[in-house]
Amino acid sequence: MSTRNPSSRFHLSLQTRSIFAVPDGAGVGIECRSGSVWVTLDRDPRDIVLTPGERFEGTEHRRVLVSALESSCITVSDAQPAAMPLPKPVRQWSPWRLLPHGLSPA
Repeated sequence: MSTRNPSSRFHLSLQTRSIFAVPDGAGVGIECRSGSVWVTLDRDPRDIVLTPGERFEGTEHRRVLVSALESSCITVSDAQPAAMPLPKPVRQWSPWRLLPHGLSPA
C-alpha cells in the first residue's frame, strides 16, 4: 500500500502569446497536449519547446514560465515530490557560550 498522495493534475488552455507561471517548479510536470509551448526557467539558458505529447519535469526550485507559441492546451501535474533545500543553520550568539577558536580545554 502506497502512502504517497495521488498526484494532482489539471488541464489548461492557453491562447497564443499567453503565459502561465509556476512559482516553484520543483516536482511539477508540464505536458503539451496540443499546440506548442515554450518553457523557461529562471537563471537557465536552455530553450525548451514542447509539442503535443512532449513533457517537461522540473527538478529545481525555480520559477517556470510556460508561454504559448500558438493556441495550446497543457496538463500541469505533480511529477514527483522534490525536497526543499535545508536552510543553513543560524548561529545565535549567547553571552553564556564561548565561540569556538580551535582550542580545547586543558
